[in-house]
Amino acid sequence: MAKILCVDDDRDVIEFCKATLETMGHEILTARSGKEGFTKAVEEKPDLILLDVMMDDTTDGLQTAYKLRGEESIKFTPILMLTSINQKLGYNFKRESDGAYLPVDDFVEKPISSKELMEKSKHLLGLKKEEVNVNGISE
Repeated sequence: MAKILCVDDDRDVIEFCKATLETMGHEILTARSGKEGFTKAVEEKPDLILLDVMMDDTTDGLQTAYKLRGEESIKFTPILMLTSINQKLGYNFKRESDGAYLPVDDFVEKPISSKELMEKSKHLLGLKKEEVNVNGISE
């Protein structure tokens, strides 16, 4: 199946994502910071990246997302942003209003259910496959 990178500083979130997505047959890679996540993404070329917003600082995930989009070899890899920024800072990301300046494919407020994580991952992995097919590149 797919290779998915989960980047989060919370061990519980990483273990939850890992346990949930492994049941679907996916290989799960993990990183505990934006810097480690970027390095692992460049080295491993995952099919999907799950990315927390607030790690080393309140914008670590956002900075990492911009960096990922600037890296030629992985710039089209779908990114699902997992966030609790609304709970902590009172800011709620919305695809309709924030999508133009945020380089991610979807947002999910934590905590996320197993069912929603599986559905979002399946959808975003489908986007990756469509991108690959559109460009005529073999998987």
